[in-house]
Amino acid sequence: MPRFIYKAKRGPAEVKEGKIEAESQNQAAAKLSSMGFFVLSIEEETAAFIKKSKGRLLFFKSIPLRDLSNFTRQLSNLLDSGLTMLSGLSVLIEQSENPHLRHTIGLIRDDVKGGTTFSAALAKHPKVFSVLYVNMVASGEISGSMEDVLRRLSDFMEKDEESISKVRASMAYPALMVFVGFITIFVLLSFVAPRLTAIFIDLGQALPLPTKILIAVSSFFARFWVSIIIIIIIAITVFKRWLKTKDGKAVFDAIKLKVPLISSFIRKVEIARFGRTLGTLIENGVPIIRALGVAAGTLGNTLIKQDMEVARKDIVEGASLSESIKKSKYFPAMVTNMIAVGEESGTLERSLFKIADAYDTEIDRTIKTIASLLEPGLILFMGMAVGFIVIAMLLPIFQLNLMIR
Repeated sequence: MPRFIYKAKRGPAEVKEGKIEAESQNQAAAKLSSMGFFVLSIEEETAAFIKKSKGRLLFFKSIPLRDLSNFTRQLSNLLDSGLTMLSGLSVLIEQSENPHLRHTIGLIRDDVKGGTTFSAALAKHPKVFSVLYVNMVASGEISGSMEDVLRRLSDFMEKDEESISKVRASMAYPALMVFVGFITIFVLLSFVAPRLTAIFIDLGQALPLPTKILIAVSSFFARFWVSIIIIIIIAITVFKRWLKTKDGKAVFDAIKLKVPLISSFIRKVEIARFGRTLGTLIENGVPIIRALGVAAGTLGNTLIKQDMEVARKDIVEGASLSESIKKSKYFPAMVTNMIAVGEESGTLERSLFKIADAYDTEIDRTIKTIASLLEPGLILFMGMAVGFIVIAMLLPIFQLNLMIR
């Protein structure tokens, strides 16, 4: 039941503020009047929150996948327990701890209250709810099994979040090593090495080749370290903007698919995502052509996505899914064979889920392989860089010591 924030008077001096539950604003005002209050102002809690936080929402980040998954599962449980969609959304507005999500749920509830379907209300927030999410909900509305669809959606998002967490966890230590190593080398070359090499230059003695190289490099860093930082920031900014362009993303995606180990990893991730998305949509009754379009839209690599869009056109012209996907060089024979078996037996969604599960296992192995190769490689590279700097600074000292003896 909606809640209303009110401000009312009782007597000449007593002013009270609080909240009251009612079906409508008029009913809330009638309740307050029957309690002996003179209503000064009354406003629905959701509208008040939206008004209060309207200026702050620009600074909120996108809603985390975990929060969206929790919202979906909780809504499924509430519907399964017998609550209406409107009541379930009202409960979740109170329970949600994420201000952005709470704001979005409030807008969706207002739309549903005004007669809009749940899927149409979700479609108004494309930055929060994906095309997959909206299509799944729409299929649940048609079939009358909304709670089951939401439960499957939650399972799907939890699986996706688990995969992302594994990648982040595996890459966290190498990323930290790169950051710390870069800062260490930058500080040594920009601030430490120039002071020591200045002493060697003042001595006027012949310096070893490594020391000469260090003096040249450290002198450059000492003079232009501010410019180097600015150039790096500009380069990263330009690169990010270039990646946001259609041509830039296509070129970068093509490069990634040519790097040996990374190419294998990307293909496995995309196949697993494609299989799970398409299988989930087909299982919920979404037509194959529409489902394939949605599944292709969830792919991150431009080239693989283009192949799936071509496959969709082939299916429209009468080809089978396995025949269409077989034309793509990014899908191995095992995948197309399993899809063909699923089509023949009438269990296509099961075959797609099996493909996704198999490739999820392969992804875990690939992550471990990349991490096991990356960590020692980074340690070796950082060790060689720091070791060269240290040796270059110590060689003149050893040389001077030999001359004194």
